[in-house]
Amino acid sequence: MLDFLDSGLTSGLHGWGPQLLSGTAMTVAVALSSFLLGLAFGAAGAAAKLSDSLVLRGLAELYTTAVRGVPELLVIYLLFFGGSGMIMAVAGIFGYGGLIELNAFSIGVAAVGLISGAYSTEVIRGAVNSVPYGQIEAARACGMGRWRILRRVLVPQTLRFALPGLGNVWQLTLKDTALISVTALAEIMRVAHTAAGSTRQSFLFYSVAALLYLALTTVSTTAFQQAERYASRGVRRA
Repeated sequence: MLDFLDSGLTSGLHGWGPQLLSGTAMTVAVALSSFLLGLAFGAAGAAAKLSDSLVLRGLAELYTTAVRGVPELLVIYLLFFGGSGMIMAVAGIFGYGGLIELNAFSIGVAAVGLISGAYSTEVIRGAVNSVPYGQIEAARACGMGRWRILRRVLVPQTLRFALPGLGNVWQLTLKDTALISVTALAEIMRVAHTAAGSTRQSFLFYSVAALLYLALTTVSTTAFQQAERYASRGVRRA
């Protein structure tokens, strides 16, 4: 058993342990960047869905329906293989004819962020609708302006209602980073796949990859639970 491990993860300086740790760091970086980008998309999408504009509501509905209705891998393929060509076509309209290449990290973040944003849109929209309208009326009666109501009432309450759903979106985003291994970005799955092919120890390295993902999701779940408790401080529970 020790010889088996030595030939895999712990074979000195030429082992795959450092690469797997580096891949884990890359996974966290992509997931965090994508989640934050998704929050921006989600906030914009929720605002559009809650607006009085029929055009904005239609565009937001088209975005969430299209992105949630197709496989995540297809979204990544569209951006990875078609993104550069699309940008070059747009640049050509403005007279630029040079080659434009997008790196794998940017494509991965954009693709996973786009997917994350579609789900975040519905979570944030539902959270905003859950804020009792009486609180908004009370804030207006106290003389608060629109921006103060947004900062002191709507955003804190929306965050409290949205945190459980956003926790689920984060877990989805974290696991979706495995799909960007097709872009050759050295995240957990890509490193595990390369190591498995190089050493012919597929079960070992894919098991380690599974343990790394489980560790990340466990830490994330604990962090979101703590955030939910903090956001709900002072709220009477039934």
